[in-house]
Amino acid sequence: MKKLLILLIVLCTVSCKKYVVSFEQPTDMKLDNLKLEVFLDKEKVQEITLKATEALPTYETVGLSISDEGKHLLQVKTKDTTFSFNVKYPEEKYIRIMAHLKTNGKVNVGILKQNYKYKS
Repeated sequence: MKKLLILLIVLCTVSCKKYVVSFEQPTDMKLDNLKLEVFLDKEKVQEITLKATEALPTYETVGLSISDEGKHLLQVKTKDTTFSFNVKYPEEKYIRIMAHLKTNGKVNVGILKQNYKYKS
């Protein structure tokens, strides 16, 4: 029974496809406690609350599971605005999302995508 369980866990970790998404925690205190809703292929998969820091930005990293390779739609909703990004798996499986406050007071969300891990 233990061997079967171990085999199942190994197969799941090998066959599971994930986007690794890092959310930058802002240095702008006006963005403290800002809630981001994350959708993958129009399905809500994560909710993140940003915690502002006064020093260097920190990152909260999550894994978003997908079922197949190819093009996917990643959406980030904040307040009343939705930002949409096309991402490809596995070419762009490591993603970094950053929220910034514009001078007019509106929040903007940016994205960086690549196929290898980001260095901290």
